[in-house]
Amino acid sequence: MRGECRPSILLTADTVGGVWTYAVELARALGPLGIAVHLATLGGPVRPHQRQAVEGLPHVRLHESRFALEWMPDPWREVDAAGDWLLALERSLQPQLVHLNQFAFGALAFAAPVLLVAHSCVLSWWRAVHGSRAPAEWDTYRRRVAAGLQGAGQVAAPTAAMLAALRAEHAFAGDGLVLPNGRDPALFRAAAKRPFVFSAGRFWDEAKNLAALQAVAPRLPWPVCVAGSCAPPGGGRERLPSGVQALGELPVREVAAQMACASIYALPARYEPFGLSVLEAALSGCALVLGDIASLRETWGDAAVYVPPDDTHALEQALQGLIARPDQRSALAAAARRRARQWSPAAMAEAWLRAASRLAPALAGQAEEPQCA
Repeated sequence: MRGECRPSILLTADTVGGVWTYAVELARALGPLGIAVHLATLGGPVRPHQRQAVEGLPHVRLHESRFALEWMPDPWREVDAAGDWLLALERSLQPQLVHLNQFAFGALAFAAPVLLVAHSCVLSWWRAVHGSRAPAEWDTYRRRVAAGLQGAGQVAAPTAAMLAALRAEHAFAGDGLVLPNGRDPALFRAAAKRPFVFSAGRFWDEAKNLAALQAVAPRLPWPVCVAGSCAPPGGGRERLPSGVQALGELPVREVAAQMACASIYALPARYEPFGLSVLEAALSGCALVLGDIASLRETWGDAAVYVPPDDTHALEQALQGLIARPDQRSALAAAARRRARQWSPAAMAEAWLRAASRLAPALAGQAEEPQCA
């Protein structure tokens, strides 16, 4: 990337969740648009497969840290240190735009305009999982998120449902944009389908509601296979779930191989602001069985079967019905695959560029002398 004269952005990512996938997909798609990307990582070490994902991108430069994320236990000293690090990076790199994928940094005094994309938040997660307002122990988080939203030049989210959650939980009253995620369809394909149900998600995250799949799996004629971490962040003890075949954390290539062969993808989520794994499964030709929540309805419309997240009987009936009806399963998978194609990386990058260039016209090629990255 050194020596190239092109507009650049500072893009934050964490290494422990779907934000990493989103950030790398966006960074890759911005290359053909002539934008250099400084990718600043937080949350933990960059793992080998993550490093490989960006090593072949000449317009992307990786800047690594291990600072705690704002949703982690007692993170604020490290969040503040991460803020200082990001401000120093910005002073050194002088990007045209700062794109934040965390909330608290929106309150920092960046010289460049700030686009803040809200992928999820603890308060809306808590309400979806527990059915109540997050307790007082999250008040600092509440204040820091509100300040970050207020300080950003533009706030966006991957669905209108997530924007509505920001307004409900954080009294966010500014203009918000919907910027859907995207996934490269070349990474996912449909192979000869085999008789099993697949899911992907962190077992310790109650929002994914994988416990519902555990409950119904022994009563299904097909096995249920689940990829994802069984150990909570912060060094918690790994607990292998019963009832399902736990595959552990898999590289993207192996997840894609599982999805290619799976007949059904099930995610009875209580909370899922967009659902990248659902998009991957749809691109892989899986029939979708999803939690009946606003964000997933918004994204998938009539291309999925929906079940109330806490109704394991409904989940079992939906899965049994699709297992018994191959024609319905195939039709549903085809509908999901057609719908998935609209969320390509190119479409994501074009929508992003329209939003970002309103903040930083140089990103649209309007600057006479773009910054040398």
